[in-house]
Amino acid sequence: MATVTKRGDSYRIKVSCGYDVNGKQVVQTRTWRPDPDMSARQIKKELDRQCIMFGEECKKGQVVATIKFETFAEEWFEEHAKPNLRNTSFVRMKQLTDRVYPAIGRLRLDKITNRHIQQFINDLALNGKSLKNGRPLSRKTAVHHLSFIGDVFSYAVKM
Repeated sequence: MATVTKRGDSYRIKVSCGYDVNGKQVVQTRTWRPDPDMSARQIKKELDRQCIMFGEECKKGQVVATIKFETFAEEWFEEHAKPNLRNTSFVRMKQLTDRVYPAIGRLRLDKITNRHIQQFINDLALNGKSLKNGRPLSRKTAVHHLSFIGDVFSYAVKM
């Protein structure tokens, strides 16, 4: 069931998608703006249609844009990486999260841009230090980080 809130000249549609593992309610939102030349009756009818369509998308699991990178990456580890990767590759990918999560883990998937990723890779190349010996990171290590991020995004697009 969707709830609608009028906000100026637009409407916010909220749909509950159940609860997460911590017992917190998962809510998806979408903003809809009517055409200025629509009558009040047309707006009401179209708004009802938008609510139904958005609710169906949420039920099917098609709306995942509001999920944070870190949360989705953990789902990726459980659903995709654990069954499909060798154990050594899985462990290596888990190690990469120590640098990736602080950089882009808090960002929503739909808000992460190429610029964010490039800044992260540049920062690794310039300021990244090895956790073991404190030396600068090699180019290959930066490529591993980029590969991990790319794999998570590829899975997100597929899902």
